[in-house]
Amino acid sequence: MKLDTEVMLGFVRTDNEALVSCLGDPQRAVAAYHELLRRGEGALSAIRAGLHHDDPSVREGCCRLLDHLVDTDSMDELIAMTDDPDARVRISAFHALACDRCKGDTCAPGPDRVLQPALRHLASDPDPQVRSRAAELVGKFVHTDARAIAALKASHAHDPSAAVRKKAGWYTPSGTIYKRTVPRGSQATGHFQ
Repeated sequence: MKLDTEVMLGFVRTDNEALVSCLGDPQRAVAAYHELLRRGEGALSAIRAGLHHDDPSVREGCCRLLDHLVDTDSMDELIAMTDDPDARVRISAFHALACDRCKGDTCAPGPDRVLQPALRHLASDPDPQVRSRAAELVGKFVHTDARAIAALKASHAHDPSAAVRKKAGWYTPSGTIYKRTVPRGSQATGHFQ
């Protein structure tokens, strides 16, 4: 079966490190991504190492993989990727930190670990897509942290990108996502707003 996999994927080497390197090759990136995802926990060490690769496409692919495979040992490295010099990597890192749908049983990081980098990038990242992804992460804390609401209101009112202003507005108290995610009983208990 291993030989069939190698032939099918077109790889000379199929160890995890080689597959991670292939994330930077447009011809092999998709197949390498799916194979690493299939290998799951067994590939985590190589994926974490790939976060430090010279090629931003490899770093981005590793962030996307960690969106599905993240564990507590990878969380700090994924948070550090929000400061990567390449916008595509920052976008993937913020998505991975904000997206609960792909995580399975892994607990999402709390505001003590991710809110400050998200607030910083929402306010000042030069790339509007990064600011948009940062808004999603900040939005996770609108019901529990005054800084989140203040930042999203400021972004909704003043961000130079209409798309970012729109997304930030979804998470403000009059926004659709804010209303949909209000914790049960929050009005009755005086929950933070």
